[in-house]
Amino acid sequence: MSEGPVDTSDVVILGGGAAGLSLAFRLLETDVATVTVVEPPDGPARPAERTWCWWDDADGEGDAGFGEAVTATWPLLRVHGPDGSPLTVDPAPFRYRMVRSTAFERLVHARLEQSPGGRLLRATAGTVRDVPAGAEVRCTAPGGRTLTLRSRRVFDSRPLRTLPPARTQLLQHFRGWFVRTGTGRFDPAVADLMDFRVPQPRHGLAFGYVLPLAPDRALVEYTEFSRRPLTTAAYEAALGHYAREVLRLGEFAVESAEQGVIPMTDARFPRRTGTAVFRIGTAGGATRPATGYTFAAVQRHSRAVAAALRDGRATVPAPHGRRALAMDAVMLRALDTGRIDGPAFFTGLFRRTPAHRLLRFLDGATSLREEWGIGLRTPVAPMLRTALEVPFLPRRTHPAPGTGESPR
Repeated sequence: MSEGPVDTSDVVILGGGAAGLSLAFRLLETDVATVTVVEPPDGPARPAERTWCWWDDADGEGDAGFGEAVTATWPLLRVHGPDGSPLTVDPAPFRYRMVRSTAFERLVHARLEQSPGGRLLRATAGTVRDVPAGAEVRCTAPGGRTLTLRSRRVFDSRPLRTLPPARTQLLQHFRGWFVRTGTGRFDPAVADLMDFRVPQPRHGLAFGYVLPLAPDRALVEYTEFSRRPLTTAAYEAALGHYAREVLRLGEFAVESAEQGVIPMTDARFPRRTGTAVFRIGTAGGATRPATGYTFAAVQRHSRAVAAALRDGRATVPAPHGRRALAMDAVMLRALDTGRIDGPAFFTGLFRRTPAHRLLRFLDGATSLREEWGIGLRTPVAPMLRTALEVPFLPRRTHPAPGTGESPR
């Protein structure tokens, strides 16, 4: 195995998923550092195409600067309660948006190519260690050549092999179909966030998720919050039931499918693994424990990292605040123990809370007073019992959930 040269840059980003590419995008946008993004070469190590969704302020930055990479935008959101009753809300000024990973990769790769300080390296990242004035990454290029990258800071988005100990861990696991129907069956203005008109598992909760792309095209998904993933055959059966019996789509064709699993855990993720080595994305705790939403937190965190480098700070804020994580730990425990009914809980939140405030709450952007008001709209007795219990629960090691990135 031949030894390659030593390459230097201000920042090395390991992994070209949502977190790694988003950080590269923000660093190039602010022009605060030279950036090298290390992505696996073509082959089994590269993930299949994924879908990422988030909401943002339509009166502010809008599409987060992603422009034509945004596949679709929905001004209205809908939730179907367990009794079948629909609730459609207008979360203005927020809008719900979708970006496909392939389009997002093209956007960021083009920025890297066009920027004098940007570089995309196709290689397998290996060991990472601190060195004087920064960090060093050992990589293996296709053909077996060894490369050494040195930088002032390394941001590592690669999945953890073992999750940190947690008091509670559920999984958000899902399979989705991109379907085309024979006639117009979807309203392109409305995204169905949670449709509880599906059979509920004995433990946890399940819901449908529909993102229309056109009157005759949509992403139709079956999702569970529970302790274990299903087999592909079980997902297919659940999706078939949802599409045919609940949505009554009639004749339709499945054009493609995607599947994943995301940890919903109150584990304490290490944000720093060396003096100059930082974790980002799900591996750095960006996934919101009680919902599985990741993409919006990744954008906020990427901006915070870019601002920290611009200002010369050695540390960056956590993806989520302590208060939000404490509330999520209570929610996870209450759901895992069955003290609250998941479908009724989430439906009630949308019925009793203004939509824009609820989305801000899910983003961790509400005040303590607002959070107190939202808390009073939940089942107070079981939530209070759980809040008193959680601090005394032991943290245990749980198996890693496998691969998958949040679509949200």
